[in-house]
Amino acid sequence: QEALDRAKRFGHRIAVLFLDLDHFKVVNDSLGHDLGDRLLVAIAERLKVALRPGDTIARFGGDEFVVLCEDLHGQHDAVAIADRVIDAVSGRFSIDETEVFVGVSVGIAFPDDNESDPANLIRDADAAMYRAKEKGRARWEIFDYAMRASAVDRLDIENALRRALERRELRVHYQPLVSLRTGAIEGVEALLRWEHPERGLLLPGDFIAVAEETGLIVSIGLWVLDNACRQVQRWKASHPELPALRLSVNLSGRQLGHPRLVDDVAEILMDTGIDPGSVELEITESVLMDDVDMAEETLGRLRALGVKLVVDDFGTGYSSLAYLRRFPVDLLKVDRSFVDGLGTDPSDSAIVAAIITLAHTLGLEAVAEGVETAHQLDELRRLGCDQAQGFYFARPASGHDIGELLANRPRW
Repeated sequence: QEALDRAKRFGHRIAVLFLDLDHFKVVNDSLGHDLGDRLLVAIAERLKVALRPGDTIARFGGDEFVVLCEDLHGQHDAVAIADRVIDAVSGRFSIDETEVFVGVSVGIAFPDDNESDPANLIRDADAAMYRAKEKGRARWEIFDYAMRASAVDRLDIENALRRALERRELRVHYQPLVSLRTGAIEGVEALLRWEHPERGLLLPGDFIAVAEETGLIVSIGLWVLDNACRQVQRWKASHPELPALRLSVNLSGRQLGHPRLVDDVAEILMDTGIDPGSVELEITESVLMDDVDMAEETLGRLRALGVKLVVDDFGTGYSSLAYLRRFPVDLLKVDRSFVDGLGTDPSDSAIVAAIITLAHTLGLEAVAEGVETAHQLDELRRLGCDQAQGFYFARPASGHDIGELLANRPRW
């Protein structure tokens, strides 16, 4: 507040920098809190060297620091300070003969007028810091009002999502999985939708990140699996002449790491009476690589239930083929970003061909998502892909609508 008062009196500019260390939790978890505390002291010393004599630095809490910069000529001065801070923290630290590497993400906020509130200024810098984290860490971002609107929107989404299950606003839609050998529908993927009372039908991209961060995804994910299994059983009862149908359901990283996941899945399989061999659980490549040992152990226990396992978005992550061999998976799913360029972009065609060949070499099936044209379908057939899904075949639809489609037994 005193700095704001001085800026108003003398016509100077000030800025607040909110600093958060990148991956500091890993240091505490792996090397202990005592070493982590000494690392914080070492970082503080480097930060003091990087700042100007008149700047004020404080440890805000945990691994967060706040810097108050006065007497600035413009935004470029604050950016220069942020650059020095990032450079200072990005180097190697030696603590008790242990080498430690960390980084720092920085949010920068400037008063919007002479009546700015100190708490709001720190809040804005904090919001900018989170944007820096989202954009890859070890960088700075300057606060703008779109960030505040985004933060308010996120809070609204979180509050409404907490009530969505009990108010029965969530929906499961289904998209057919088509055999590229026969052209028949062999399965469906269950896709979550939210019938928001004010915003209408929301897709996962509008709320899944919030569900992940808050942990709501655990209960929501089990609800999706339970509802999807029951829907498949209803289709089976209504159309006993239909061949067995495969059901694909997504598992998030938060779910994969939950200690009760396997028990909860087993309970749903038993309660719904669905054939476990017809259920496919999809996990993205990047989630599997976050904790390889945990993923391997959990996937092994899921596989023991009889379900099939799918690596989703394959080719977009950073997996090692050596690790891929360790996972008891059954299918690789080619990401839609590669399918887009099939037949027009030689690189995409080469990548898709390589993924399909890799899958077959490992004894796995290959599934392509995001098929929107007949040309893409022809290319996938030519490359030997096993299954595909996308708007070319059918858009995701309600259980009732997909049931009618299944009854018509279309072929492509």
